[in-house]
Amino acid sequence: MAAPHSQTSKEFKTMKSVYRTAAACGLLLAFAAASPSSAHHSASMFDFAKQVTLEGTVKDFNWSNPHISVDLVVEGKNGQPTKTWTIEASSTGVMSRAGWTKRTMNPGDKVSILCSPLRDGGAGGSITTVTFANGKTLGWLNRPTPVPGQAPKGA
Repeated sequence: MAAPHSQTSKEFKTMKSVYRTAAACGLLLAFAAASPSSAHHSASMFDFAKQVTLEGTVKDFNWSNPHISVDLVVEGKNGQPTKTWTIEASSTGVMSRAGWTKRTMNPGDKVSILCSPLRDGGAGGSITTVTFANGKTLGWLNRPTPVPGQAPKGA
């Protein structure tokens, strides 16, 4: 028969292991709860059956997740007022793989942006391609020619 001391020691080691596991799980849950949530929205706000070409001046280029965005000042035509459009694309990772960088656009750059506009008619859209003053054009991965009624992959 084993000595009582060895059984107590064995139970102590088992309990110590259980407490360590519980503490590790607790820490993981705490870190998960503290991390910023990914408030991703659907692409349903864009009308992928339509394409609009906007020519204007970059006011701001926001290189951050969950989506990059461009604020583009578009001069009004035929008496229409000047509008600032906010056009977005995918994440910085997807855009990097398509050749974009945080220096792709700068305030003051003249660009032409082909985009799918917002369904509600607001001054916004989803980038299909950007053509720069030097003629260079950039699009983004997983973005085929729009199919009416369908959102592109990765949007």
